[in-house]
Amino acid sequence: MTPEEIAALPYRPCVGVVLTDGRGRVFAGQRADMETPAWQMPQGGVDPGEDLLAAAYRELLEETGVQTAHVLLRGQTRDWQYYDLPPEVVPTRWKGRYRGQKQMWFLMELTAPDSVIDLSYKDEEFSSWRWMSGPDLLEAIVEFKRPIYAAVLSEFGLC
Repeated sequence: MTPEEIAALPYRPCVGVVLTDGRGRVFAGQRADMETPAWQMPQGGVDPGEDLLAAAYRELLEETGVQTAHVLLRGQTRDWQYYDLPPEVVPTRWKGRYRGQKQMWFLMELTAPDSVIDLSYKDEEFSSWRWMSGPDLLEAIVEFKRPIYAAVLSEFGLC
């Protein structure tokens, strides 16, 4: 795809969840489809007509097994956050329909024991997980997502 074709594409609507342990640490999952270290927070697309918060709870459940009853909603980003995929990735991700994602992020605190986390609940997005500090997560995230993660963690006071 040419740069002009990529620039003409829309952003994919998405939600993300910053799941904390109540002590300032953030859930980070190692992507199951990557052999090299690629840590991220739960996130995913919004279905047509789906409420953003409902989508965030759905993504959290699908990717971590954590139910709505296991968390307290602590916040939401003020505005959409945008990122562009690297140009070489655009044709292969989401069938080349999007240039990147626009994301609304939700801050949630896990109020249940860590044992409720079940990475095999549905999608197996992550092969492993751990609690990380905000700065450690920023070091571990793929480079093209680092600015959006920095903005979100900063807005929520985690970095």
